[in-house]
Amino acid sequence: MKWFKYQISTTTAASDLIVAMLAEQGIEGAQVEDHVPLSEADCRRMFVDITPDMPADDGLAVVDFYTEEELSDEALQAVRDGLAETALFVDIGEGTIAKSETEDQDWMNSWKEFFHPFTVDDILIKPTWETVSEEEAAGKIVIEIDPGIAFGTGKHETTQLCIRGLRKRVTEGCSVLDVGCGSGILSIIAYTLGAAHVVGTDLDENAVTAAKENMLKNLLPEDAFTLHMGNIIDDEAVQQAAGSEYDVVVANILADVICPLSGMITRHMKKGAYYITSGIIDTKEAEVTRAMQANPELEIVEVTRQGDWVSITARKR
Repeated sequence: MKWFKYQISTTTAASDLIVAMLAEQGIEGAQVEDHVPLSEADCRRMFVDITPDMPADDGLAVVDFYTEEELSDEALQAVRDGLAETALFVDIGEGTIAKSETEDQDWMNSWKEFFHPFTVDDILIKPTWETVSEEEAAGKIVIEIDPGIAFGTGKHETTQLCIRGLRKRVTEGCSVLDVGCGSGILSIIAYTLGAAHVVGTDLDENAVTAAKENMLKNLLPEDAFTLHMGNIIDDEAVQQAAGSEYDVVVANILADVICPLSGMITRHMKKGAYYITSGIIDTKEAEVTRAMQANPELEIVEVTRQGDWVSITARKR
């Protein structure tokens, strides 16, 4: 299916007003492209550790919107009239409208062509929509994953660091807490390695849904796992639901989340329990180390690295 794409060349100052003007005319889903850098507050809200290099903010913006049918001359003139009215209040720059056609794509699933079976030591991770031969699976622990729109195929260095951490620390019959469980891949691996029960938490409803579906796809019994949506750092209801006395806690998130998590996570851990963390870009290693050392109940016992990423494992004294 083809879509009609319209681009309005304007200014950053006018972009939000133009989006609102389009909405008043029944044109929803407009998006703004500009070069305004993310603020520190934005990064914290989005759990962003690093941001891509961007051109300097030049004050210019483009407002895009798509329609299934080409706008009529009357509808297009109404947009032009709306731009003219907006220009009475703010500089809209060029204010020109460009039209093009684009093919519809299944953006939600197009990434799947890049996700193929791979191994992390003796663990073979495969997408649910692909098959592996008996020869490929021989001697391997096979994990099936469909992350949907949640984080976690297992291919990222941070996830692989956590997988190897779990391989070392999970013992038969232990209990595991997976903070920021994403697709559930670490929870599934922990159970497969011998954990008796796994509890996962995540802020994203889609992640909780994906994790539950992936656990069922891997034939985990329903009483083997429990999932909670919410922020375990500051949500008392989630803290109480998660419980305590875990043998292993794993958190593959980001440094800016691991730092505050490290100040309170020991309330969920047994004495001698392990706290495996990753998602830490190497430039943030010192910051996370200081946060762990600030908790007198934590003792750092291992630091491992892969590429630019770091995993820090601590133990509850």
